[in-house]
Amino acid sequence: APSTIFASNTSSLSITEMAQFSGRTPHFVGVHFFNPVQLMKLVEVIRTTDTSPEVFDKATQWVRDIGKVPVSCGDTPGFIVNRLLVPSLMQALCMVDRQDATIPDIDISMKLGAGHPMGPVQLADYVGLDTCYFIVKGWMEKYPNEAAFVMPQCLISKVEQGHLGRKSGKGFYHWNG
Repeated sequence: APSTIFASNTSSLSITEMAQFSGRTPHFVGVHFFNPVQLMKLVEVIRTTDTSPEVFDKATQWVRDIGKVPVSCGDTPGFIVNRLLVPSLMQALCMVDRQDATIPDIDISMKLGAGHPMGPVQLADYVGLDTCYFIVKGWMEKYPNEAAFVMPQCLISKVEQGHLGRKSGKGFYHWNG
């Protein structure tokens, strides 16, 4: 039997669905690197219910061998980091929609109060507002009963205006270069 391991670096697509399309479900894993790859140490290694333990162990060891820190996760939307991060970004934008706080106050609160290197609205701009939009849109369509997956109106408006954040030079912030 073929022994090649298939791995995907997706951050939001289902590893299980890709594995099924491959026809080699026991040999399929997620190996999600974070950008910038040369600086970020964390790699999420994602197993499906069909991933063989040997394949998962080999993928995890390979991550260690290249000097990264592996964490194990099942095939949940967004895995660990994005499953926690993206809904928190959306909650910050919901605060903007409700006018609970200003964007600068939301961002400085998470920087100084939670020790984050950048605030959630700035991070959404940095990632790309269209990227955030399409991740959440896909999750909402696939998991309509998941309360954590919400689409803030201010995000919809920015994307419709072509204000995509850093990549377009304007989002919730103005970006140079």
